Amino acid sequence: MSVHPATQGRSCRGYLSQEVKLMIEKNQNGCDTQSQQECDGILVALTNEGNTVQICANRPEEFFHTINTTAISWVNFCVDSIEDDGLRIASLFGFSTNLYHSLLTQEYSAYEDRETELGLKLPAIHIDGEKIKILPVLILIKKGLILTLHTEKIIRFFRFGRYADIFFKKIPKNASLEDKITIIITRLLDENNTRNFEYLVKIEMQAEKIHDMMATLEKPGMWMAREIQKVKRMLNTYIYALWATLDVLTTLRYGDADLITDAPKLLGKITILIDDVNRQMELTEQMSEVLCSGHEVVVAIYSNQLQQLNNRITWIAAWLAILSTAAIVPNTIATILGNPLWGFEPSNHWHVFVYLCLLTIPALWAIFGVYAWVKQFAKLPTKKEEAEAYYHGTL
Repeated sequence: MSVHPATQGRSCRGYLSQEVKLMIEKNQNGCDTQSQQECDGILVALTNEGNTVQICANRPEEFFHTINTTAISWVNFCVDSIEDDGLRIASLFGFSTNLYHSLLTQEYSAYEDRETELGLKLPAIHIDGEKIKILPVLILIKKGLILTLHTEKIIRFFRFGRYADIFFKKIPKNASLEDKITIIITRLLDENNTRNFEYLVKIEMQAEKIHDMMATLEKPGMWMAREIQKVKRMLNTYIYALWATLDVLTTLRYGDADLITDAPKLLGKITILIDDVNRQMELTEQMSEVLCSGHEVVVAIYSNQLQQLNNRITWIAAWLAILSTAAIVPNTIATILGNPLWGFEPSNHWHVFVYLCLLTIPALWAIFGVYAWVKQFAKLPTKKEEAEAYYHGTL
């Protein structure tokens, strides 16, 4: 059975081939002629002598020879589809299909230790406008090789790739392979965390805009409530990503994987990453509490506005009832007294006086009675109460 070049034994790692030496000379200042932005993949490798090789390419096959002739390599590939293209590339580099599928079954994060290979799935936060998404980043590890896979929206590892060769040169030559893997993995995890943490600032900027609008009352309460709810959803998604990251880091720190070092000093760096995530979670929770307070303020403002509107409607309805009484009662009495049975004669001044008294006195009593009833039971607001409601509704 043929063995793939990326999975062959590494007996040739004790020396540098002429091709690798040529690669080192051509890549002293980065990739040869292609920039990282023009390539889907980048490789940074460290030889046993402490030299580094950096290559940009679009096909995984272009990295196989360098991987087999260096001590440890990091390969980063940008793919269109993690499920399809990522699986194909991972298989080309010799990682098992079972490991890859196990990582994809988890929603946000995953940790799979298969002794000879290790798989990590990390959340990468991406904000597009007002929407926040959690995209997967896969880190596959085996002896001498670290492979990272992500979609084109995640560019954090390409940024790291610009100076990754300098970082590789700082790795101690006498360090064991497990130590080197742990050092590189810790740096990749820190890069992912740092880029994720940057999005909290963007969320905070959106919250600050809402705060300014609340101070100036430029927008209605319902609009501000919806905007606060959007930011709260973004914060919830962000904290989900932090929890998922914390789960992977904790498992990696205490999982005792064969490919990870047992050196307390290097494992302590992973503990520092865990502490960083915990601090970010505390900041996120504090911001969430502030947003909840702001939401309560908006609700209070909106409730006061509704109360003012209700007071005005009540005031209008009360006076309509009084005016209607003033119109209906005299009209009813006039209809009754207009019957010839009563014998009122328009030419008789006494009849006219009695007629007007019968119209006016009951009408006034009816209006007064309706006004007293409305004031007692409908509870018309006073001018002082209206002023207080307006004051509290605008602060």
